[in-house]
Amino acid sequence: MITKEMLVRFDELNRKKKDLETELEKLKDLFHQYFDTAVGQNEKGEVKIDSYKLQRQIRRTEKFDPVPTVSKLEELNLIDLIQKRPDEGKIKSAMDLGLIKEADLEGCRISRTTAALLIKKLD
Repeated sequence: MITKEMLVRFDELNRKKKDLETELEKLKDLFHQYFDTAVGQNEKGEVKIDSYKLQRQIRRTEKFDPVPTVSKLEELNLIDLIQKRPDEGKIKSAMDLGLIKEADLEGCRISRTTAALLIKKLD
């Protein structure tokens, strides 16, 4: 059973959470500024103060830029390395125009559902 006290407590905790997240973000920004100055931007670093150690790790991810990569692979006749993807906008337009029916694409859609809670204090 849901009670008023539970809603009040949830509301209080949610407000505290937001305040904590804001403060954490400010501290993270200060730490990044410190490391940017001390070791350089996008460089890993470490600082020890008493029994605490703060480390900054840098993770780099690389992806191929689709347009020039596809162009280059076509130029090199390496079409097997090109991945085809459905154009959702064009599919929706084709469905709106009646060129494709829902049944034609049965089993092709992925649906995800997410639940969210929102509690507001009413005055």
